Amino acid sequence: MTSIKLGVHLPAAGRAASPASIAEVAEEAERIGLDSIWSWDRLMRPTVPIAMGGPGGPVMEAPEDFATVYDPIETLTYVAARTSRISLGTSVLDALFQNPVVLARRLATLDRFSGGRLIAGIGQGWMQQEFEAAGVSMSRRGAGFEEHLLAMRAVWGPDPVSFAGRYYRIPEADIGPKPVRPGGPSVVVGAASPSALQRAGRLGLGLTLVIFDWDSIRESIATFRAAAGAAGHELDGLPIMLQVNGSVTEDPVREPAPLLGSPEQVAADLERAAKLGVGHVFWHFDENPLRSLPLLAQLRRD
Repeated sequence: MTSIKLGVHLPAAGRAASPASIAEVAEEAERIGLDSIWSWDRLMRPTVPIAMGGPGGPVMEAPEDFATVYDPIETLTYVAARTSRISLGTSVLDALFQNPVVLARRLATLDRFSGGRLIAGIGQGWMQQEFEAAGVSMSRRGAGFEEHLLAMRAVWGPDPVSFAGRYYRIPEADIGPKPVRPGGPSVVVGAASPSALQRAGRLGLGLTLVIFDWDSIRESIATFRAAAGAAGHELDGLPIMLQVNGSVTEDPVREPAPLLGSPEQVAADLERAAKLGVGHVFWHFDENPLRSLPLLAQLRRD
């Protein structure tokens, strides 16, 4: 049995998404012993080509699934009532589209309803059209995102809460509910660029990566850990998670990407990931997750 925690994305996007299919996958994932289920965030599917990854990125048609994405917090609150043990994660929730007081209270409420099972995967967003619809300048990314995270931490801390920054101000007040754990839920930051990796490490937060190859995994973790160590954080206490986009299959795959292929190939990759300090891996399958859950259960048993 692998020491790494295993999870799966809920089928919360696309035309086939429904409350029934979301609940079915959540309940089955818990039944077979997986550690986590995940939701993700998208405001819209623009009808014009978009720059993937942000301004200057490759231009392409937005995927069809972007047109219907169930809200991540409401989705996880729904399945929290239908499960009892499994962790509930967002990968990732675009923080800048919500005021930090509002978002911190929503996340704390979910954490309370679930008995402290929330993993708050937070990102800053990248699609220009979403920033326009949310009424937020893309210049808020970077320093504004860091301040947003700090403001949420303040809301989760002891009352009275107050915060004074360049982008956000919270007058002294009592703000609740508070999360189950003092200081807030487990927070992991979605990061890819060196500056984003360094920010997550410097703030002493966890890290979640969408993976492409072993070199990028190794380099990203090294950058993150160097920044965390320089800031005086205990490295063993900072979670590192990998999101895998693709499938586990019954048959071996020739030269598969990391953590894809047959259960035997994935099991070997999990051991490799563990040596890099990864503690949690979750899959975003292209098809209905129910088809692949038995293979993840095999990884959990072996």
